[in-house]
Amino acid sequence: MRNAKFTLILYAAALIGTVHTPPVLAKDVTEEVSPPVVSMVPATFADIAEKLTPAVVNISSTQKAVVPEDYPQMPQFPEGSPFEEFFEEFMQRRGGGMAMPPAASLGSGFIVDAQNGYIVTNNHVVRDADDVQITLYNDVTISAEIIGTDDKTDIAVLKVNPEGLDLKSVSFGDSDILRVGDWTLAIGNPFGLGGSVTAGIVSARARDINSGPYDDYIQTDASINRGNSGGPLFNMKGEVIGINTAIFSPTGGSVGIGFSIPSALANPVVNQIIKYGRTRRGWLGVRIQTVTDEIAESLGLDKARGALVASITEDGPADKAGLQAGDIILELNQQEIREMKYLPRIVAENDVGTQANVKFWRDGKMGSATVTIGELEKAEEEGLVSDDAVLSQRGVEATSVGLVMLSLDDTLREQFNIPATTKGIVITDVLPNSEALKKGLVKGNVIVEINQQAVSEPQDVVDVIEKAQKNGKSSVLLLIESNGAKAFVALRLP
Repeated sequence: MRNAKFTLILYAAALIGTVHTPPVLAKDVTEEVSPPVVSMVPATFADIAEKLTPAVVNISSTQKAVVPEDYPQMPQFPEGSPFEEFFEEFMQRRGGGMAMPPAASLGSGFIVDAQNGYIVTNNHVVRDADDVQITLYNDVTISAEIIGTDDKTDIAVLKVNPEGLDLKSVSFGDSDILRVGDWTLAIGNPFGLGGSVTAGIVSARARDINSGPYDDYIQTDASINRGNSGGPLFNMKGEVIGINTAIFSPTGGSVGIGFSIPSALANPVVNQIIKYGRTRRGWLGVRIQTVTDEIAESLGLDKARGALVASITEDGPADKAGLQAGDIILELNQQEIREMKYLPRIVAENDVGTQANVKFWRDGKMGSATVTIGELEKAEEEGLVSDDAVLSQRGVEATSVGLVMLSLDDTLREQFNIPATTKGIVITDVLPNSEALKKGLVKGNVIVEINQQAVSEPQDVVDVIEKAQKNGKSSVLLLIESNGAKAFVALRLP
């Protein structure tokens, strides 16, 4: 599961609404109001479903079982020893010598290139798989090879040998033109039952479910269940506008809230994996934070928009182009940065090595710079973005350990009842499923030291973590103060 509340799977939910007649206006209303133009509800989805179903596949993957190191093993005895038969019987009763069942996963996928046999699905459907089997619409089952995966967007590309197979493919459409209320169709493999078709509408756009750095999900009320992960979400033209990935569910079953990776985000990732066997995302080399109304006003910007540069990676693309801490990035290649969260995705979609025009706000006026886009994956390998710390309204995030932090001030001291004599930084949030959460850290805890170094700013913690990672350390040691008591807490690093 990518989040405690989000069960990873596919979606598809039937929702056929009733078109209501608009009310008759009172006679004393002088201005005539025209009702919105409403397209007729399709009488049937049969024709489009029949056309698209052959391109959707069922996926099953298995992993070799890993035997624990402390699992009891058969002692070695000389051949013919009287103890040999005794221990064989003992181990059989304990389960020794019996093969452990392999871990299995069911999901869905869709063919995007029939000529070369390329199939798209979710990464979590085939993660760590030793064997992947594809079942076509005509019940033919074949083996597939994993070409490449991307954990950040939960996308994987598989390949089958197309020889002798009558493969059908579908193509990506433009998810950016989707509107809330548009009809969608989902096809997948719920609970391993085989090809199932469901219909629904787009419930919302640009949903962030805290599953990754590029969250921009389409929300649909199409009914999604286990086994639907990796299947396509179609528009009424028969184009793939999303990859069904997750549902919100307290029980694990569909409650009509499903999430799909938009095609605008998925298509470039798929193309990169097919071309390179991996992703090659653009990288700017900046740490950014949200532009609040107060920040916009203090810097003379008309309203809160863009991404505020908090710091710049030395000798990175932005540094070489002359960008500075305090700049507010408003556009990149004529694409408006409405909010901070849009900048990483827009930068990532640019080809490595290309020139990008950046418009920014500095000293009360507009400026521009030309940046040569770097490669994110290379920067990660070199440790330049090892912790991927991002500043936000709630604080500085040290994502590798799951901490969100702010410098202590009078407001925070009052909020968390922290004495005036306490020095350090306060934890304002702990990320789900993180190392910090596992070790019991909570909001209001104060970090006094990290690796026996006193801290006064959140960036001090981020810097020590990054240094530890670069030096190959497996953990960092925090000195935590809570309710007047101090204790050391060790956090393991990924």
